[in-house]
Amino acid sequence: MSVIAAPSSFAPAASGRDTWLVPKRQAWFAFVMAFLLMTLDFVDRQIVVSMFPVLKSEWQLTDKQLGALVSSVSITIALFSFPIAILSDRWSRVKSIAVMAGVWSLATIACGLTRNYAQLLAARAAIGLGEAGYGAAGGALLTSMFPANRRATVVSGFLAAASIGSVLGVVLGGVITARWGWQTAFGIVGIPGLVLAIGFLWVRDYRTVPLVDRDATRMGARAAFLSLFRPRSAVAAYFGGALQLVAVSTLLVWLPSYLNRSHGLSVEQSGLRAAVVVLLGSVGVVFWGYVADRRAAADPRAKMLVPAAALVIGGLVLSFAFGFVADASTQFALVAVGGFLVTAASGSVPSVAIDVIHPGLRATAAAMVAVVQNLFGLAAGPLIAGALSDAFGLGVALAIMPLFCLASAAVLALGARAYPADLARAEALPAAVRAA
Repeated sequence: MSVIAAPSSFAPAASGRDTWLVPKRQAWFAFVMAFLLMTLDFVDRQIVVSMFPVLKSEWQLTDKQLGALVSSVSITIALFSFPIAILSDRWSRVKSIAVMAGVWSLATIACGLTRNYAQLLAARAAIGLGEAGYGAAGGALLTSMFPANRRATVVSGFLAAASIGSVLGVVLGGVITARWGWQTAFGIVGIPGLVLAIGFLWVRDYRTVPLVDRDATRMGARAAFLSLFRPRSAVAAYFGGALQLVAVSTLLVWLPSYLNRSHGLSVEQSGLRAAVVVLLGSVGVVFWGYVADRRAAADPRAKMLVPAAALVIGGLVLSFAFGFVADASTQFALVAVGGFLVTAASGSVPSVAIDVIHPGLRATAAAMVAVVQNLFGLAAGPLIAGALSDAFGLGVALAIMPLFCLASAAVLALGARAYPADLARAEALPAAVRAA
């Protein structure tokens, strides 16, 4: 089925912050499809973490090698996010998403056919090739459909699918691996993505936005790239979000192994326990995005200050839990609280970058978020934690890594000072461009 790009009448006549840019049913259908694909994206990405105890025993792997099975996906995403996002911005968001979903689903199935560590590492990297640009294109598509005053909530809801997918990936990885082996687990979770990739072609796309500045002058490639770094609040969103994800990715990747090693839980039990923490993190993404939206109605800086405050508390709670609490029940309760808090920036912070960047570069701006956050956050966390674990033990690594949340909070607090002025400059663009 071919998708016809929306005509010029697809754009609204008015550009108020509470104006729906497309019929609501179209917007919500796009949201549901994007949400489901994002869920499968992270099922395929995170399912391997529950397999760590089995893979470590079967192939005699170090923790650093295990961490690389997760980091390789993020590194590939970082390398290919920009070209795919540019293709999405200038060609078609919908078609790009459908192709990407097909690629990462086939790569996931291929993981189940590997016979050694090198083959599995390569197949995992191929998953990142398919997933590169999906979050960017999906976020750009959704922000083109929903009112401006709902964007942080919508983006938070969309990105919450990442946590839900992580929950399912951890649970399914543990359950299926325990019963039928890790190869079967990869094959089972890869198939639904192929089905949804075809179904996504029924989503309506928005028309490609001309790259013109406030004087209606067409922007060249260099000017377009530099515009991604001009707003200081956008730069703070890129790197503040990355620092947060160093801690979040460490928790998501290594908690099942920690529960298995330190508390003697089985692979299946460790996956189920870890899934509870990941689920609370998913709730936290939506909750803190909603709080940030509500507070931003009175003070726009709240989009960055609300998550910054939550990160300080969450980081300290997690460090205390892993570093000083021995009782398993008390420790798990504190980890659950920390998991709810440390995802606070995952929804509102990317929406900040999209808010202050030219609307013709929505997917490209989101891709910059993806590049920085994958390379300096999602890729760095599991590798650094794995190296620390090999040297000092997994408990010490998990006590140290949450302190990155404090650095993230400091960067976001600095960015909040520039956000109102950056937002005003973005809203000063010609009405025809802002309405696109």
